[in-house]
Amino acid sequence: MKCSLLSSVTLALALCLTPAYAVLNPEIPSNPFAITKDLDKGGYYLDLPGTSKLTMRDEANAPREIRAFAGDSMQQLPEALHIKYRHRKDKSKYGPVVRVSPYELDISEIDAVKEIHRVGGRYLKSDFYENIGHRSLKTLFSTTDPTHHAIRRRLLSAGMARSNLARLEPVVMERVRMTIRRMSEERATRGVIDVFKWWTFMATDVIGELSFGESFRTLDKGEKTQYIKDLENISSFMAIRTTFPTLLRYAQFIPIFPLLKRVSEAGQRMFRYAQQAIGRYQNMLVNIPDPKPTLFTKMFKGGPDGLTEFEIVLEAGGYIVAGSDTTAITLTYLVWAVCKRPSIRDQLVAEVASLPEDFKEEDLRDLPYLNQVIQEALRLHSAVPSALPRAVPPEGASLAGYHIPGGITVSTQAYTLHRSPAIFPEPESFNPSRWQDPSKEMKSMFMPFGGGSRICIGMHLAWMELLLATALFFRTFPGARISQSEGMCDADMEAKMYVLVSSRGRRCLVEI
Repeated sequence: MKCSLLSSVTLALALCLTPAYAVLNPEIPSNPFAITKDLDKGGYYLDLPGTSKLTMRDEANAPREIRAFAGDSMQQLPEALHIKYRHRKDKSKYGPVVRVSPYELDISEIDAVKEIHRVGGRYLKSDFYENIGHRSLKTLFSTTDPTHHAIRRRLLSAGMARSNLARLEPVVMERVRMTIRRMSEERATRGVIDVFKWWTFMATDVIGELSFGESFRTLDKGEKTQYIKDLENISSFMAIRTTFPTLLRYAQFIPIFPLLKRVSEAGQRMFRYAQQAIGRYQNMLVNIPDPKPTLFTKMFKGGPDGLTEFEIVLEAGGYIVAGSDTTAITLTYLVWAVCKRPSIRDQLVAEVASLPEDFKEEDLRDLPYLNQVIQEALRLHSAVPSALPRAVPPEGASLAGYHIPGGITVSTQAYTLHRSPAIFPEPESFNPSRWQDPSKEMKSMFMPFGGGSRICIGMHLAWMELLLATALFFRTFPGARISQSEGMCDADMEAKMYVLVSSRGRRCLVEI
């Protein structure tokens, strides 16, 4: 088997880890690792107790019904880390149902996608989500229990309601204006603006202040804090965590795996920071009659109408992860796409130039081209291209004309749906005008925030940030264009896809 260096290293580490892993897990066989070959396809799968059953399993154990579905086998072990998160460009080759692992099907057929994400439907989140965090700590995002989710969402939705967000808008706008000032300062000293850097600082400061009651102050410092560095490590490591959940829990105790140990330590630091920040805000609630509001202010009373301090810490941490990189990535690709197309940029600039100096979000909601640009950026450059795995109910189901056995995972993901030429003509073209009169299918398959009852609870906050930041950026820098300074090129913006998108160069330089 042709094996890359990374494949060799991965396998070597796995084999070296076997004795320690067996000691920590006395119930597993003495030889827990089994490399099995799918003779029909030449693919290799690593079967390890504690790894995600959705991606790594002996092919022979897969239900007969799904073996008939086509899909590329894993030629190298590191592909296991990509298989759920890589973009699917092979739909034209295999059709709307593609087998991406022994127990998982990726589906892009319109009616099937609607059924999977139908409100009140039978397709619950798979245990993939429990592997993102600790299985015993259920959050709004990670819980697979629909009853628990409904109760938690009812409590948290008050903070994300438009009425409450209107009270928080001054905080968001203050950070947006500060971001544009810092961009102007960088342009004066450096000659270019790294919009990726400043959007990251802005989004992180915003969600930090709205969640914890205090900013991370990255905009003030103009550099990454330890929290930002930890957040980057955690975000980029989610793919490994969901594939090797048990292994990661023990990694901090195994010295030959320093990378996993560092990630574990980063998570612990982030949790401690959240505890301390929430504690400071609680003290503020006691000592200040009318403290500044946050997304959780009404939750502190506990009981049936609130959350405990520990629950708030967990949910706030989830908000930070979900609401920082995603917004920054979207804004970065939006600026990149618009600045590369002068006609689109000029039309957008003309529209936002008509705004009053002290414009608010309500002034932006009805600006057609601004909203179309944001929609198109979310379509073509979705910050979350990864799959949304759901479990087929025990009795099985009929999807896309096929019978799917119970317990199989069926996944949908925005990358493929947003690039379907049947729904979005010329899908690789950045064309905001396609949203002037969107079809019913375009509306139903536009899923940058997920779909159904598990749709992102923070989408209204995200839209507020996107509106305010985009409008102020192009009002302030109407002639913005992508720079070629410091070696900046399109390769820097090539998307690396795991749970979240990250540009390869992790920068986007703009000049005026």
